[in-house]
Amino acid sequence: MRTAIVNLATIVTGDWRDPYARGDSLLMEDGRIEVVGTLSAEQTRSCDVVIDADGATAIPGLIDSQVHNTFGDYTPRQKTVGFLESYVHGGTTTSISASEVHVPGRPKDPEGVKALAVAAMKCFKDFRPGGMRVYAGSIILEPGLTEADFQEVAAKGVWLAKAGFGAVKTPYDYVPMVAWAKKHGMITTLHTGGSSIPGSSGIWADHLIAMDPDVSFHVNGGPVAMPDEDFPRVVNESKVALQVCTAGNLRTLLLLADLVQKTNQFDRFLIATDTPTGSGIMPLGMMYTITHLASLTKMPVEWAIAAATGNNAVVYRINSGFLRPGRDADVVILDACVGGSKSTALDALRNGDIAAVAAVVTDGVPRFVGRSRNTPAPMKRVRVAECRVPQDYGLTAH
Repeated sequence: MRTAIVNLATIVTGDWRDPYARGDSLLMEDGRIEVVGTLSAEQTRSCDVVIDADGATAIPGLIDSQVHNTFGDYTPRQKTVGFLESYVHGGTTTSISASEVHVPGRPKDPEGVKALAVAAMKCFKDFRPGGMRVYAGSIILEPGLTEADFQEVAAKGVWLAKAGFGAVKTPYDYVPMVAWAKKHGMITTLHTGGSSIPGSSGIWADHLIAMDPDVSFHVNGGPVAMPDEDFPRVVNESKVALQVCTAGNLRTLLLLADLVQKTNQFDRFLIATDTPTGSGIMPLGMMYTITHLASLTKMPVEWAIAAATGNNAVVYRINSGFLRPGRDADVVILDACVGGSKSTALDALRNGDIAAVAAVVTDGVPRFVGRSRNTPAPMKRVRVAECRVPQDYGLTAH
């Protein structure tokens, strides 16, 4: 499919160092972005679908880098069906597994955790709830795993590994397993802070620095945060990516945001939701954390958006997260909400409001255009101006 978005007022790239693109249009074909800038009349006429943004704002699709998926679009933790599809209506176009730890009766032996990771990875390979891409299948680090086990699952395509929920005697027992996973090209993630479920243990700065994973999950607390004195240590004594989450501690979120800016470590700052958990389902979780950062700290709003898009993409080595030619064609159109005090999406976020999700495109395919079922309506009339395929991309009212 060939899709264009025209009449954009602002294009946010997802790159905090170069946050805005010139031009007013995007052209997408075969699931990739082809042009960011200005389109000719001929280029626009060649499209199957043309979306008129009416002066709204385009950002990369949000990447939730910590989602507790199981199998299918279902969470047994909250007994909810369709949560991933609902997250698309909050602007999230990519989710990354925090491991399938919430699968009921999950296996804990080496063969079982390997099989679970491979099965989840393969089940989500072609399953796109609401158009969302889900990177599933994260091997849960349990006692008894050997280097050969990591080599085996990596060869089968598993590229995520999760420490923090295994039946280890001490968190330091994860150190060799994390090293083996990294040796075989896997992105390693670590539960950080107080225990989140019975049977898990608290993990603090000493443990994190010793393990040296790629990503520290919910470093601001999931939901319980580390002691304050640990935050400067993980910033200054490690190179670990520091993921903050909506379902965490707001005060330490703001503390860490200030630290990474002062120490010029913003590339390491990632946003996720850490849901569904005991905190519930949060279709607008990514948006809430962006607006918390943009309105309660000195962080520029375009940086907060980058922490939810491009920063995640770089750390996890995936092709989405940026509005650039060659990148995955995952785009969200935002606007200020009807009834709000601001007239643009970015000003609304700076003001502490959520923005209206006016359209979502994934793989270059519009998933809905006009309004989200999870946000108020946009002020601007975002609409399908041309459509040469037999599909209605609009939504009925709430």
